[in-house]
Amino acid sequence: MNSFYKLLFLCCFYFLFTNSNVNAQGCVAIRSTGGVCTMGEHPDSSINKGAWLFNSNTRYYKSFRHFIGKQEQFQRIDVLHNNVINKVLSQDFGFTRIFNDRWSLALDIPYVDNSRSQVAGGTRFSTHSFGLGDIRVTGYYWLFNPATSHNGNIQVGLGAKFATGAYNLQDYFLQANGTKVLGPLDQSIQLGDGGTGVSLEINAYYNLTHKFGFYGNFFYLANPRDVNGTPRSATPANALTVATTGDIESVPDQMLIRAGASLAVKRFDFSLGFRDDCLPVHDLLGNSDGFRRPGYILSAEPGITYRFKNIAIYGFVPIAIIRDRTQSVPDIRTTNATEVFTHGDAAFADYVVNIGITVKF
Repeated sequence: MNSFYKLLFLCCFYFLFTNSNVNAQGCVAIRSTGGVCTMGEHPDSSINKGAWLFNSNTRYYKSFRHFIGKQEQFQRIDVLHNNVINKVLSQDFGFTRIFNDRWSLALDIPYVDNSRSQVAGGTRFSTHSFGLGDIRVTGYYWLFNPATSHNGNIQVGLGAKFATGAYNLQDYFLQANGTKVLGPLDQSIQLGDGGTGVSLEINAYYNLTHKFGFYGNFFYLANPRDVNGTPRSATPANALTVATTGDIESVPDQMLIRAGASLAVKRFDFSLGFRDDCLPVHDLLGNSDGFRRPGYILSAEPGITYRFKNIAIYGFVPIAIIRDRTQSVPDIRTTNATEVFTHGDAAFADYVVNIGITVKF
């Protein structure tokens, strides 16, 4: 395997879905998953057998455009001036142990700094959160023998996500009458989701030449826990909201799909692909009760990596093309109960900035 692909997949190891917080980013609370790509380094004899990888990935976005379904609510910015503005800065630290040319184990530790600006009684105010997010541990295995599979391979990963991030933080909320009330932070800026989950990853690549190839990544996080017990708001919910379970925060699944192509030019690697960040309406395991803002973002994802020796420095910027806030389970139940169509909204970002560095030692 030539040096380009060794370093390309080295820098990609934690660079998939953050994290990532899709992203389906903003009020659709898809959290950081460690970067933009989960693919591990290609199993080459010069980089296995006891090697370590360290990855530091920084993700930033500002969500401020409201959508109901695929329809943007322009009036929230242009007329009403009451749009919600979420700013999220997440820092993931990743440590990977490569045991041999097929097996590796990775640990991802995220720290998050969130703020949410909203309007009450015509006055804008902010709430904040800062601290440790949900830690994830994943084992990886290359399906095909690297000694004979030179042009392509498939890596599978099975992991556990732990509820280390706080999911019931509180702050003071301004009321229309000018008073402040202590209440739970919005789901979109809580540090964690409150559930212990299981993650499945599939990462693949195929090289047409020593400078040009294709990649594909799939990630799914299943959270069996139904709701985490955190109230959606400090204000008591009405009977209909309680009956449809919209008063308690859900513990949702999340999914990411990436695919694209990469080209090596001297010390630079250029890539271009598409990305689908999704928070599903229904969970794969367990019930899907509680308040969530399901949805997805389809993005174009350009990226560039500069490599030298055992270091790779990268930047990836997913740019949103389609944003869709889908109907949640409480939305559907409310529609059925009242026979009036109900569909909540969510705020989305235009783009996400991912920058980072990967070092092999």
